[in-house]
Amino acid sequence: MLSVQLTKRRGEFVLDMDFTTPTPGITALFGRSGCGKSTAIALMAGLLSPDAGRVQVDDDVLVDTVRGIEVSAHGRRVGVVFQDPRLFPHLRVRGNLEYGSKRSASHLPHPVRFDEIIGLLGLEPLLARRPHELSGGEKQRVALGRALLAQPRLLLLDEPLASLDSARREDVLPYLERLRDAFAIPMVYVSHQFDEVLRLASRVVLLDAGRTVANGDIATVSRHPALRAIVGPDAVGAVVSGVVERVDPSGLAQLRIGDALLSAELDAAVVGQRIQIQVLARDVIIATEPPRALSVRNVVSARIVSITPDVGRNVLVELDVGRTATLLARITARASEELQLASDMQAWVLIKAVSLRGHVFSAPAR
Repeated sequence: MLSVQLTKRRGEFVLDMDFTTPTPGITALFGRSGCGKSTAIALMAGLLSPDAGRVQVDDDVLVDTVRGIEVSAHGRRVGVVFQDPRLFPHLRVRGNLEYGSKRSASHLPHPVRFDEIIGLLGLEPLLARRPHELSGGEKQRVALGRALLAQPRLLLLDEPLASLDSARREDVLPYLERLRDAFAIPMVYVSHQFDEVLRLASRVVLLDAGRTVANGDIATVSRHPALRAIVGPDAVGAVVSGVVERVDPSGLAQLRIGDALLSAELDAAVVGQRIQIQVLARDVIIATEPPRALSVRNVVSARIVSITPDVGRNVLVELDVGRTATLLARITARASEELQLASDMQAWVLIKAVSLRGHVFSAPAR
């Protein structure tokens, strides 16, 4: 368990955050620029001292201002990867990686091995190069490897992809996924790109103006009003989890989401894999009668949970599709009135297969 309660004043800005999240796994710190994400990382890493608070990773207390505990940054075994890779320019890639190994705890029962990191991050062709000979994405992979070879009990990633263009970002993301799946190291990932959060994280801590406004699994936080205000109306949608049940000859994957079976275009989907997918509210259509003869591949029975005002003359309809899986639909207020939609009403949800966005995790179904 990672437990963080921290308060820090910097000029007029006050960070006052409080969250607890299971370990291992990736927890995302998400919010607008200036909300306190990087300050939180600096405090957890020991690069800043809090005015008050407590940080505990599993059984280890790193900070407790009431008890007068504040472990030094060096003694915390907390790895940090910044937006700027901060590699040593006078050392080759191998030397940068070996620097991480020299800072590691030698007594650990299951240390991260040098050759393991080289393989996972694809660093073998880069070992003899110097940092100025690397692309931005390659530098970040080396920075990740150096941080992991220091054998951290916690890995903090402070917008590590923010300085990369979209193509280089797509190059690095698969390596982060490999690290997530290969090591039982808790990670805190800072980003202002919700697509990155959706792809990597299982938990989200939502910050707004220095305060924690939501904390929980990504499915719950995806429907939180505070997130809607940050990501904007076009990115509002529910995140749901499920399992790939089959893949048809055309490559269309059949996903079990709650009681529903959804078709989606997903690359490299394999039967039995656990998936996480975002269904945008703008792509969901509601019918009050069973529809027939449609090109839409997904028609799902649902129960209306709630109807709330949304931007403009619209409403957001929350829909239960079984086994705690919940979708959101944005429709006009006039459509809601004409259809006489109400809580607990039976409805049918229509979603184009080509509209679904998601990512297939390599972890087995559970």
